[in-house]
Amino acid sequence: MLVAAAVCPCPPLLVPEVASGAAHEMDQARAACYDAVGVLAAARPDQLYVIGPAEQPGRGPHPQGTRGSFRGYGVDLEVRLGKGDASRRELPPSLAVGAWLLERTDWTGSPVEGLGIGEPLARARCEETGKELAASADRVALLVMGDASNCRTLKAPGYFDERAAAFDAEAARALGAADIDGLLALDEELAYDLKAAGRSSWQTLAGAGQGAGLGGRLLYDDAPYGVGYLVASWS
Repeated sequence: MLVAAAVCPCPPLLVPEVASGAAHEMDQARAACYDAVGVLAAARPDQLYVIGPAEQPGRGPHPQGTRGSFRGYGVDLEVRLGKGDASRRELPPSLAVGAWLLERTDWTGSPVEGLGIGEPLARARCEETGKELAASADRVALLVMGDASNCRTLKAPGYFDERAAAFDAEAARALGAADIDGLLALDEELAYDLKAAGRSSWQTLAGAGQGAGLGGRLLYDDAPYGVGYLVASWS
């Protein structure tokens, strides 16, 4: 059963070494992520899953010990998903940011596994995957990586779309309220149009949270680069 979840954005800019001179611009988001991960540790789960959007070949399971790096962003920084060295596969960027957060907060709790989720994955498949994760152990926690819309301003990577603010506001409300039905109601096609990379991860969380009776808190909601970044905690 799901006992806790942390929802965090996944831009590599969250990592100060990648952001370099602009690192301070993500200070508030980073601090909120640390707080959310702290709630996961306090829940003392038997199993932690880090889930996030991924392209091929990064989709699918990533066992504990899988490595990731930020060399593609010009930084010689390597991370590892928990202890060990269990795989030659490399973590997709979203899970590498998740692994970095766990290392940064000195995660010493339960075993950790990763799951890269295709952004176009249908709502029903996301929901079913979440249920399977929640049923995998008596006490399951999720670190859910993903961004909101990519179209909040004219300078945003996806350019401006007038629908973006309303989509992000509803996602923030649902995540902050641990509203399962609200998350499952997020429009898949609209999320794709708005390049909202977190939609599939959030709907996987919704599946995992069914019947768990968790409450939510929204810890951060902003779009510093025209991309919606949300941080929430469920417990």
